Amino acid sequence: MAFPRSSGILLHPTSLPSRFGIGELGLEAYKFIDFLVESSQQLWQVLPLGPTGYGNSPYASFSALAGNPLLISMEQLQEQGLLAEDDFANLPDFPAHYVDFDRVIQTKIPLLQKAYDNFKANDSDIQQKEFIAFCEIKASWLDDYALFMAIREAHDGASWHQWDRSIARSQPEAKAQWRDRLHSEILFHKYLQFEYFRQWSKLKQYANAKGIQIIGDIPIYVAHDSADVWAHPEIFCLDEETGEPSLMAGVPPDYFSETGQLWGNPVYKWDKLQQDNFSWWVQRFEFLLEYVDIVRIDHFRGFEAYWAVEGGETTAMNGTWVKAPGEEFFQVLNEKLGKLPIMAEDLGVITPEVNALRELFQFPGMKILHFAFGGGPDNPYLPFIYPRNCVVYTGTHDNNTTIGWFNQLSDWERENVLRYLGSTSHDGIHWDLIRLALSSVANQAIIPMQDIFGLGEEAQMNFPGKAEGNWGWRYQSWAINDEIRDRLKSLTYTYGRAPSKSE
Repeated sequence: MAFPRSSGILLHPTSLPSRFGIGELGLEAYKFIDFLVESSQQLWQVLPLGPTGYGNSPYASFSALAGNPLLISMEQLQEQGLLAEDDFANLPDFPAHYVDFDRVIQTKIPLLQKAYDNFKANDSDIQQKEFIAFCEIKASWLDDYALFMAIREAHDGASWHQWDRSIARSQPEAKAQWRDRLHSEILFHKYLQFEYFRQWSKLKQYANAKGIQIIGDIPIYVAHDSADVWAHPEIFCLDEETGEPSLMAGVPPDYFSETGQLWGNPVYKWDKLQQDNFSWWVQRFEFLLEYVDIVRIDHFRGFEAYWAVEGGETTAMNGTWVKAPGEEFFQVLNEKLGKLPIMAEDLGVITPEVNALRELFQFPGMKILHFAFGGGPDNPYLPFIYPRNCVVYTGTHDNNTTIGWFNQLSDWERENVLRYLGSTSHDGIHWDLIRLALSSVANQAIIPMQDIFGLGEEAQMNFPGKAEGNWGWRYQSWAINDEIRDRLKSLTYTYGRAPSKSE
């Protein structure tokens, strides 16, 4: 579906300021929404919000449906009487500009455990009933997720396919035995989800009441070491003996990588998914749309055809393209859930068939300004070529910041940028590209917060191909000031992206 002309900011909640070493769903999140309103923005785009494991990647979560408990606001738990200020007396001196995930986990998980213990001991009948109701409503995925996390911890973090065969195979009798054995640990994980979704729901209500829509992110693939693959092995391509992926996801070799990208996620058995009308996927979309307003589909091209690599391969070179039932799939979603507010991440190897699938359902694709200046006037990322039904970004979480990008361009590419702009302002190249994005015909324009601040390469969120040291950037509360707010508001109004006065 086409969206009205608007603009917004890309900022993952982990990047918000906080004394607890990682952004949370507390006061600073509400202040960020206020900043969006005051600067005439209408969209807040986030990365996937699930619980993360090795590498801390939001795109490699332990669950396609659960929320990340590290985002739970400690101060909101304090307001509920579940924690006290004394509990925060020995907080580490967390770095101000990035997330030290190991220290955050070592600090926050014991605090969350204490909050849960106090919840069990002291909370009112009303809140206990709310918790029970939450567990019942979400049981279709929450029971397996909480059990998975508890068993995983009991195995010192080993992946599920390394567990004893009976529980690795998710056999009902073995699951019942582990539920009895880990009853308390399972309830703790359910409580974390209860608090996370309670806080997120309040935040979303606040955003929506202020005219801000939240753009969520749904990765096409789920992590192999996840509750989804463990609980639903029948819909994934897995080796029947080892449980490891028999066919892995990735992308083929291209200009950027001679060996392609091997992601390692198991690909879907689309024939199995078709047999029950894609019910697992329908539930996934239905659930996410309770908590976000618009869904960005990561790796949209995988719904038309996907690159499949045999298990055991160490690169993506020897894969093959396999057709996927994308048209049937999105038709079912439309029938079950209505016309969906979807944005398609259509970067990479895009064929006419992928474009046809996207256009059939009128999903806006993505345009990245950083990609616009390496070729000639037929480059599809140049703004004068855009269709209205698209979303323009200066860059994404996988790109350098605009200042970092500009500084690393070749002389020829830099000349292309300056020639296209005609002139540059005294405000910096980041504001020139922000202006270019906002002035384009694209219905939606999304700017990474790092570009609003004018930061360099040190603030890049993710470095594709780098296993560690990603996803950590965060800002301090003083960085948002009147000058930034007023400049963004003025540009947004000038280019017709401000909300109408009746909204």
